[in-house]
Amino acid sequence: MHSHSTTHEAALIGLGAMGVALARAAATKGRRIIVWNRTSAKAAPLEAAGVTVAASVAAAVAASPVVIVCVTDYPATRSLLESVELAGKTLVQLSTGTPQEARELAAWATARGARYLDGAILAVPSQIGGPHANIMTAGAPEAFAAAQALLADMGAVRFAGEPPGAAAALDFGVLASLFGALLGFYHGARLMESEGLPVDSFGELMAATAPAIGEMIRIDADAIHHGRYEAPEASLEICWRSMELLGRHAREAAIDVSFPDFAAAMFQRGMAAGLGQEAPAAMIKVLRAGSAAKGAGR
Repeated sequence: MHSHSTTHEAALIGLGAMGVALARAAATKGRRIIVWNRTSAKAAPLEAAGVTVAASVAAAVAASPVVIVCVTDYPATRSLLESVELAGKTLVQLSTGTPQEARELAAWATARGARYLDGAILAVPSQIGGPHANIMTAGAPEAFAAAQALLADMGAVRFAGEPPGAAAALDFGVLASLFGALLGFYHGARLMESEGLPVDSFGELMAATAPAIGEMIRIDADAIHHGRYEAPEASLEICWRSMELLGRHAREAAIDVSFPDFAAAMFQRGMAAGLGQEAPAAMIKVLRAGSAAKGAGR
């Protein structure tokens, strides 16, 4: 293994597919980084490319003022760093976790004398280093200042503010939107198959309509933020009827009805609450009421 000194700009802990992509992107931009992974074999390709490999977590952390962690989860991060000296370091957490876990780790790191920056990567490994890799961050402004340029070599960096749970919350919001949309797409793909239409052409159509869908989401977000749901171009009732029709087609075509039935049931709750003539974004009222009923209201 290569020797190392405190001249490294950053230490990267964790070399799964994402960790390797982060390290490679930084090294490609000429960054002096040092890496560590529990399984040393995963570091071999990086070492062959000239990246310094540390013999231990402690050695990696000691060699750099900025420590980036990308492992399985927050408990794994804490376990790896429990016995490591963190005072004066900037700790950047890029593992996946909940907003509460981010807050707890921020408090833990701060108590140990570190500046803490929580992060969420909105990309797959192959996108790292390119324009479509978004890295959301939140936490101490001084930690963001220390890590911003380095993270910018890995993707488009955004700072969500000081609350350490903000990046994880945004990550979860994106995940909810993404996987909800993907489930709808998968139902649409099955619908295409049932009608003898090519799924790849359907995918091209969805890609072409993505900007319009994005604008609809932006409009709905604005409506929710300001609490304005009146005079919609398309009402919540229209959404409900559309999902009912989608379910009817699924039954006629003898394909899975899980997605349309779920969506119709959700909009039906809005109808039952008397929101049929309001904008679809009024569904947020239904979700708020559901939270309040469980004792977790706003």
